[in-house]
Amino acid sequence: MAVRERVVRRLDDFGTVVICSDLAELRAMLFPLTGNGTEPAASAPVSLGDLSVDPGGHLVTWRGEPLALTRLERELLARLASPPLGVWTYERLFGSVWGGAYLGDTAILHSAVKRLRRKLRAVEGGPQVQTVRGVGYRLSAGG
Repeated sequence: MAVRERVVRRLDDFGTVVICSDLAELRAMLFPLTGNGTEPAASAPVSLGDLSVDPGGHLVTWRGEPLALTRLERELLARLASPPLGVWTYERLFGSVWGGAYLGDTAILHSAVKRLRRKLRAVEGGPQVQTVRGVGYRLSAGG
């Protein structure tokens, strides 16, 4: 503890200093569990109109027909379809789907969304992932 105190004193003029013992503690600080029901459990089934996403059961259906999605695509779609519907920020998606900190590089997220969009476009009248430029993504129920 004495070493931590000396480090904090030397960095006192630099602003906020975060000291944690490991990556799990840092994740808990950056992405606290809210416990208010706004973040669905990773395996909780989600429905939006004709779309049904069951990440735990490894199944996504549109109008009763199964869609071939990867685990990552299922998790991403489950988050976007979760109530309350709205814009999911890059930070929130990274924390919820990947379980890690968003460090400003959106390439992995954009790539996953691109693959998901391609698969959803193949479904007639299916849901669409919309970009909210500079903020994140939202899901529209389709038609």
